[in-house]
Amino acid sequence: MKILAIETSCDETAAAVWLDDRLGSNIVASQEVHIKFGGVVPELASRAHVRLILPIVQQALDEAKVGKDDIESIAVTFGPGLAGALLVGLNFAKAMSLAQSIPYIGVHHIEGHIFSNSVMVSGPEPPFLSLIISGGHTQLVLVKKWGDYKIVGKTRDDAAGEAFDKVAKMLELSYPGGPAIDKLAQEGDPNYIKFPQPGFKDNKLDFSYSGLKTAVLYHLKSLSEMERQKHKANIAASFQKAAVNVLVGKSILAMQKYDLRQLAIAGGVACNGLLRNKLKATCEQNGFELFYPPPVLCTDNAAMIARAGKFYLEEGKTSDFSLSPKPSLALGKYS
Repeated sequence: MKILAIETSCDETAAAVWLDDRLGSNIVASQEVHIKFGGVVPELASRAHVRLILPIVQQALDEAKVGKDDIESIAVTFGPGLAGALLVGLNFAKAMSLAQSIPYIGVHHIEGHIFSNSVMVSGPEPPFLSLIISGGHTQLVLVKKWGDYKIVGKTRDDAAGEAFDKVAKMLELSYPGGPAIDKLAQEGDPNYIKFPQPGFKDNKLDFSYSGLKTAVLYHLKSLSEMERQKHKANIAASFQKAAVNVLVGKSILAMQKYDLRQLAIAGGVACNGLLRNKLKATCEQNGFELFYPPPVLCTDNAAMIARAGKFYLEEGKTSDFSLSPKPSLALGKYS
């Protein structure tokens, strides 16, 4: 089964080719146009996708050493994400499906992240817990079996990656903020200040990052310009410690609550060094097996969409041409 996969949910234009039982190529073009704005501008993202999708798809085909006539099916993200961005990828997939007379399947973006740990290796086997952490999502997902999911914890305000980006902007660091804070925090004292780690009584597995972000803002306001510059690394380290402690603590709590043995993390924040180290140590202490994808498969990519699409195509499932972009698509909803 030779599958062309397309991912255009946000600001990465990505294409990949799956060759029978392995990944043949995985091409990602990150849109640098958003850097000066400190965040993704939806209209600019859509225009960049229109400009980039043809050359990126061709590059993916060339690297996999196949032509468009060799492709037997297509997998494409149709939600959640930015409406205009999703529309570009979905319309391209429909057009190619029609032109080549091959089936296509719409894939849920978050489900792609869940499959990201199974692209290069066999990965976890259900039932397991998946922690999805990115700029737009922070969720704890119980994977009962492939295609059958239960969200057991989610953010009630900011996603973890969004908080990293906003705090990085406060500290006058580069965008995206996650890598910048991770790097600067290595020079700082994580015990400089104890930032809040909020929780909820009605669901201890839910997340909240707006309070932590606000606490950083007020602390910065209490300092002089000289003090802010002097303690920038300490503030980054203290913020990162609080953010990571919440992710680790709730993940372990969920593992224990649902009597699971395997934990898989995915999404852009899964690249964070402190998070990986703390989860490794904590999972070892509790006898849990930890999975995390290589960095190139943490951020948005088409390889994970190819892997998820392969699962559904092998099940005989396809999408029809009435499928439309679903910007707020819930996990487990495919129409």
